[in-house]
Amino acid sequence: METININLGERSYPIYVGRNNLDMVGELMKKKGLNGKAACITNPTVGKLYGNRALDSLGKAGFEVFRIDIPDGEEYKSLEWLSHIYDKLIEYKMERQSPIVALGGGVVGDIAGFAAATYLRGVPYIQVPTTLLSQVDSSVGGKTGVNHPKGKNLIGAFYQPMMALLDVDVLKTLGERDIKAGLAEVIKYGIIRDAGFFSFLEENYADVLKLGDGLLHVVKVSCGIKARVVEEDEREAGIRSILNFGHTFGHAVETVTDYKELRHGEAVAIGMAAAARMSFKLGLCSKDVCERIEGLLAKVDLPIKLSAIRYPLSAHDLSKAMEMDKKAAGGKIKFVMVEDIGKVIFKQMGVADFPIDLSEILN
Repeated sequence: METININLGERSYPIYVGRNNLDMVGELMKKKGLNGKAACITNPTVGKLYGNRALDSLGKAGFEVFRIDIPDGEEYKSLEWLSHIYDKLIEYKMERQSPIVALGGGVVGDIAGFAAATYLRGVPYIQVPTTLLSQVDSSVGGKTGVNHPKGKNLIGAFYQPMMALLDVDVLKTLGERDIKAGLAEVIKYGIIRDAGFFSFLEENYADVLKLGDGLLHVVKVSCGIKARVVEEDEREAGIRSILNFGHTFGHAVETVTDYKELRHGEAVAIGMAAAARMSFKLGLCSKDVCERIEGLLAKVDLPIKLSAIRYPLSAHDLSKAMEMDKKAAGGKIKFVMVEDIGKVIFKQMGVADFPIDLSEILN
């Protein structure tokens, strides 16, 4: 097992990455000084697969454990289900030092983290992500929150976990579609920060899709890149915004489709391809850069155009959704544009001032 440390002063914490290490969660929490009651927030799908292992590990380490289930799906990352979690935490008499364990994908991690940030003004929490997407992205960096009908993640807080435990062996129970969706965020790291990593993915994507030897390397590198970015800018005042490459378009697609049509990574793939096309049309990157990005996404069998989905979408609806983007300031959105593989820049634009027709870059 390898430890990646994310250095944020008093909010620093370790990310443990390895194989078959899920059973260590209780002992590692105990070594961090945690004890007493613990709540494990999960969903029925993950709970059936890994709930007993996690709860047994916590029980053996001396914790009095309670399990809280929320339904599986992005539409349940809501204020309604957040309120359900609060009700359960109060029912179990969870105290200020009682840890919350997030066992699941990005939805579980985000809503459990926000519950931890706000219950009793903040309790410890542990990230135990069980999807590739959550292992390389949402479990690292302290972004927590829930969705609003008008937009994704509009309600939330920056709140760092006490530790994150990543067991890549749990990914073996994921469907192929979920692995591909997770690889979208992995590809993003190569685009924004590491040309060599992008080249590695071009050559080894098939092995990673099969959960081969390259998988552990991919998870470690991705977490390391994100950790270094978060260290530079914990609360997204500047450089951390590069992590949003493809997300402005992607979140708009998710919002308009009510979070039901696409996996998050699939929407981000469409968004990254659109951002690459937009960068090329604005003269910021070469055609080769744009084609390499589209090409790798296509090789992984991720959608790169809206035409890949059957949901009726209009450029007008997407424009309205982007105007509600939580990153907007002064009516303008900080778009992340690509100059070269491994190098991105920011461009502030209002949606109404777009120099390019949205349908031209999304289709």
